[in-house]
Amino acid sequence: MGEREKWRKFIDNPIVEWSLFGVGVILLIISPLVGAIPGPGGIIVAGLGLALILKTSMWAKRRYVHFKRWKPKAGRWTDWALRRPSHQRREAIRKARQSSGSD
Repeated sequence: MGEREKWRKFIDNPIVEWSLFGVGVILLIISPLVGAIPGPGGIIVAGLGLALILKTSMWAKRRYVHFKRWKPKAGRWTDWALRRPSHQRREAIRKARQSSGSD
């Protein structure tokens, strides 16, 4: 069993999933406090919290999909920021369509 498979099996444990969800919620709660400190810390902490929640919560995933359909341009930016594989796949398809259309 490879390292990646071991890691996925570990993360799929319900206790670990709920712990990651809890850490994500805590990060979202403290992000305004960190945001009061000069610098971009609040945005980074909020982004990490949202990423953890999105990784572990099916409800959050459904809301995220709804948001992406409602605001496609903002959805592209959030996909890029979260470095989602689906974003990379869609961008490759979009670029292929643009290059074939311009030739």
